Amino acid sequence: MCSSLSSALSPSTVVTRLRAAGCVFAEDEAELLISAAQSPDALAAMVERRVVGLPLEHVIGWAEFCGLRIAVDAGVFVPRRRTEFLVAEAAALARPGAVVVDLCCGSGALGAALATALEGAELHAADIDPAAVRCARRNVGAVDGQVYEGDLYEPLPDALRGRVDVLLANTPYVPTEEIGLLPAEARIHEARVALDGGLDGLDVQRRVAAAAAQWLAPGGHLLVETSERQAPVTVETFAGNGLIPRVVTSDELYATVVVGTRPAGDPHAPE
Repeated sequence: MCSSLSSALSPSTVVTRLRAAGCVFAEDEAELLISAAQSPDALAAMVERRVVGLPLEHVIGWAEFCGLRIAVDAGVFVPRRRTEFLVAEAAALARPGAVVVDLCCGSGALGAALATALEGAELHAADIDPAAVRCARRNVGAVDGQVYEGDLYEPLPDALRGRVDVLLANTPYVPTEEIGLLPAEARIHEARVALDGGLDGLDVQRRVAAAAAQWLAPGGHLLVETSERQAPVTVETFAGNGLIPRVVTSDELYATVVVGTRPAGDPHAPE
């Protein structure tokens, strides 16, 4: 840290202000803010934004996800660490050169991380939120992927039907009546469309599952993140739409993922 920055706002002062604002990892956050600031005035402004409640990732402009630095613009859903489990499960199922689609992509973190882990992956991503699409184009473009704006499958190229090996869909799954219980960072500063899953939290997930078999290649996989409480309903939804479901969990990350596989011998022709 340069001396001019130090004299303007010391690390200990930054930590004190962050801790007083309720930041649990004040020391770590202070280090990130100081390293990201280009001037003493910039640091002061960043600390103020964080103190009044903006997510750290929106303040510094990026989030760490699967070892990558993912650009995260204001208002865009911040990728959660627990979702790294979904990417790891997808990577274990996929092969080099796989066709990957990331629906409800937000910043594009999942698709970018999976494409980074898979040699020669063909990546496509989509989101209905224009701000998310703009952000995702930076992250997905960095791994030679394409991003489309629109509702779920609607903007995807028709040529992808029946060709998708891995379909990632980190759909919103918070029940509408529980949105008010979320931390203020999410409730106030992230797009509601990225959080609100409808009455039981599974409205968008049902829509994804209903059309998945049309887009998946035989033997292809749909992966969604959900809660332990919601997983049984997700399993029923997948099975009802011709997918073979299974549930995988991570106690360490408190993550629940449901994987639905289109049977390899499925005679269904994409419509």
